[in-house]
Amino acid sequence: MRQDDTATGELATTTDAPPRAGWVLAALLCAAVVCNLNTVAAGIAVPAIGAQFDASQTSLNLVALATGLGLSISVLYLGALADRYGRKQMLLLGVAGTVAAGVLSSLSWSVEALIGAQVFVGLASGMAFPTTLSLISALWAAGPRRTGVIALWSSVSSMASIAGSILAGALLTFASWPWVFVLSVPIAVVAFVLVLLFVPGHVGESSDPVDHFGGVLSAAGLGCLVLGMSIVFAPGGALRGGILLILSVVLLAVFGWRQARARFPLFDLRVARQRLFWLPAVGGLIAVGTLSGTLFVGEQFMQSVMGYDPLQAGVAVVPAVVSLLLAAPLSARAVAALGTRSTMLIGYGFLLAAMVSMLLWREHSPYPLVGFSFFVIGVGVTFVMTASRRALTGSTPVRRAGMASATSDLQSDLGGAIMQALLGAVLASGFTAAVSAKLSASPDAASLSEQVTHALQSSFASAVHVAEQFPRYTTEILDGARASLLDGSLIAFLIGTGVILAGALAVRIGLPGRDEERRLTTTG
Repeated sequence: MRQDDTATGELATTTDAPPRAGWVLAALLCAAVVCNLNTVAAGIAVPAIGAQFDASQTSLNLVALATGLGLSISVLYLGALADRYGRKQMLLLGVAGTVAAGVLSSLSWSVEALIGAQVFVGLASGMAFPTTLSLISALWAAGPRRTGVIALWSSVSSMASIAGSILAGALLTFASWPWVFVLSVPIAVVAFVLVLLFVPGHVGESSDPVDHFGGVLSAAGLGCLVLGMSIVFAPGGALRGGILLILSVVLLAVFGWRQARARFPLFDLRVARQRLFWLPAVGGLIAVGTLSGTLFVGEQFMQSVMGYDPLQAGVAVVPAVVSLLLAAPLSARAVAALGTRSTMLIGYGFLLAAMVSMLLWREHSPYPLVGFSFFVIGVGVTFVMTASRRALTGSTPVRRAGMASATSDLQSDLGGAIMQALLGAVLASGFTAAVSAKLSASPDAASLSEQVTHALQSSFASAVHVAEQFPRYTTEILDGARASLLDGSLIAFLIGTGVILAGALAVRIGLPGRDEERRLTTTG
């Protein structure tokens, strides 16, 4: 910790941990679990939601990434507000908000209403999730103990995302899809009580004014970026997606210009320009985004191509939960012994192995191959994220802890939203292209109405509806839809492999080795 942070971080610097540290950590982990359960609730229910609303693949992509969208546009601004006005208060508001937003999601009457409600879930989680890590940074002194707490927080957060798929799949075996959106409510109630009773308030907070205009710019720019990515590759979405992406570049450029000149910036570029900040941030964004994107595509693949029911699809990811738990202590020791760069590269090696194995998935692939993919991706994400988050918190003064935690959450939320949007759009595009090719080659293509053709190209759920209307051709329609979804999924996995390789190359070239990292940390 730097000398100029002593006054604002008295509790964090005078003791290694807060009073009643076990209860404090339990409260923060419960809150993190609530937020991460909410991010995956829609993903496992996508086939059922698509069947009820007859939604297009693009609409289903938006349902699945809406929570991540709400999180990614809000974490920077809300993290700064928590730093200034009270992290505990913001955490309590966020946990309570997730309950209201979850209930609203369960009552949605259309796919558009559900998308809006899920964005609200993301905004509420944006109040809570970044605050959990900023409180860890403020309450635990820098050193091995904080590194271990961060490793546990990182693993529990990722594990909750995967466990949410299992719980949602189990719930869908005997209940309808609206119930998955209130899955986290009991945990939220427990988290609220624990935070209220045990988490200290007003520790190491900033007295600097908040850059509200910068907050609006960041939210608008990130929102345009995620929405643009979600539709630019989708059928018919090139123009709208391109406009949104151009607008995001302009808004984020203006945001950067303002932050460079503001007396009290929302995002301190003096901190962010450090190699031990921005490179781990980008590297972690790619890793956790890969987890979110492959889970989203994989859940649809398992249910629609492999024929898994929701429970089977949820249970299929159990190996990832196991590997996240096993890898947490190993990754913390690796960071201490090897440094940030080597630990992140080990993680990227596991991620690459996972993506290559997913390229081998087919309709009748044995489960051991599927389980291996999820186990390895869990190990990879844990190693990358433990190293990344340790570097972020270690290079940021405690009075700017909200910035570090918000950046860490951007890795999860923006990375997850971008990769889910990208892979989901590629999946939709690949599905439509494959169906179009099959329709063009069919001798019955001329007899199909435009409405039926559009439905076949829209999504797997829509193709199922068409099959029900034409029972004579059910087998041919469903076989063609499965083959088309397989093609789209493999293209998405291939792009994910390329992104992983690019991330590993950036980490290898850009980050310093262990000895230089220690020197920079000591002198910084």
